[in-house]
This record gives sequence, C-alpha cells and structure tokens, in this order.
Amino acid sequence: MSAILQTRNLQAFYGRTKALHGLNFEVQEGGITTLLGANGAGKTTTLRAVCGMIATQGEVVFNGHSIAGKATEDIARLGVAQVPDGRGTFVNLTVEENLRLGAFTRKDKAGVIQDLDRVYHLFPVLLERRTQQAGLLSGGEQQMLAIARALMLRPRLMLLDEPSFGLAPLVVQELFGVLRAINEGEGVSMLLVEQNASLALELADHAYLLETGRTVLSGTTDEIKQNESVRRSYLGY
Repeated sequence: MSAILQTRNLQAFYGRTKALHGLNFEVQEGGITTLLGANGAGKTTTLRAVCGMIATQGEVVFNGHSIAGKATEDIARLGVAQVPDGRGTFVNLTVEENLRLGAFTRKDKAGVIQDLDRVYHLFPVLLERRTQQAGLLSGGEQQMLAIARALMLRPRLMLLDEPSFGLAPLVVQELFGVLRAINEGEGVSMLLVEQNASLALELADHAYLLETGRTVLSGTTDEIKQNESVRRSYLGY
C-alpha cells in the first residue's frame, strides 16, 4: 500500500510564531490516520498546513506531487476535502445549497446530481431538511452536512477536525459508522483529528501522537493502544 499523503519536516507558522516543528507523517492510500494530542498540540494546525491555509516550510506530497505552497482552492481541486472544526455551515443557505457549494470545483452536472442522491442516501435526515435553512439544523445534523458537503467534492482524501465534538453519543456512533462505510466502500483516505482518543483509535489504522508541534509517538493503532502512557493519559485505563 502506498502513501497518498506524506509530509517531511513540515513546519507551520502563525506570523513569527512556529507552531509545528518538523512533522513527518503519512496517510496510506485507502487508510485512516489519526492525530492525537492535548489541546494546543498542533493537530488542527497540521490540517491547516496540509491544505495551505497557513504559512509552512517543508514538504507536503499528495498523490506523488508536491502541494506545498499551493492555494487552498487548488489543493481542493486535486481531491482534498476538509471537514473543519466548527462545521463551517453556511447558516443562511439551505441544506442543498450548502451541499452544492461542496461541488464548486466540479463541472460535471450529472455527476453532481448523482452525488446529491448518494449523500442523501448516507444521511436521510438531510434529504428531509434539504430546503431548510442550514442554520436551523441541530449540531449533529450540521456535522452530517459538513461531511456530506466534503463528499460532494468526490475527494480522495478527507481532513476531519474533531467530528465528534459536542455531539450526543448516539449521533457520534452514527457519524463514525458512516465514515467507516465511506472509507471501506469507496476507498476514501482520511486524516482524522479527534479529541476522543478511544474513538479515533477504533476507526483509524495508524496514529501519531503530537506534543507542542512535534511527533512523540507513532505506529499502528494496535501498537498505540498498548502504549502505557497513551493508555493512562488518553484512554483512561
């Protein structure tokens, strides 16, 4: 299995402040990699760095080609979709208008219609709410909308930032079931940032533990689960 995403010596900056200090990690084609760590460890910054939202140094390679320094919209056109922290809902637009925005880089109108049907099948509640103003959706429904909007890009790689945050356990279970189905059924690779380490390690196949913008541990999720410090600090046993 080859890597669809690789970083080498990835550094990121907010102004003069360095937030990432030379990260090396990869996401396998068709795999799910999770980034673990406390608040402020650099997880969200890593997602922003990958998709060109902040200043970076080092290499970011997607599908064998460097994307370091490319504009965010150009990276999206290559097939990298982001599900941002806070969901990024366009609250004054309808559910379907939000979904169509996810396909803004696409020219295949028939394919867009086909994918609308596909995401409505994955999330039937969005079909029920398709003409409703998106800002009136519940938190869980807005997270479903954020994932569905990303899928409208027909991505090869999805960047997911805290998809379980603030949601009821049953909603989280449903969402992560859909993510697994997308990964296994469609081969979409994923880079997952998730505060709930136990949940993340159940979904992912590889994990990297970050502390203050540095990688301190990496391995398969089975290996990470067996690490005593991870078990004590993040898994609670």
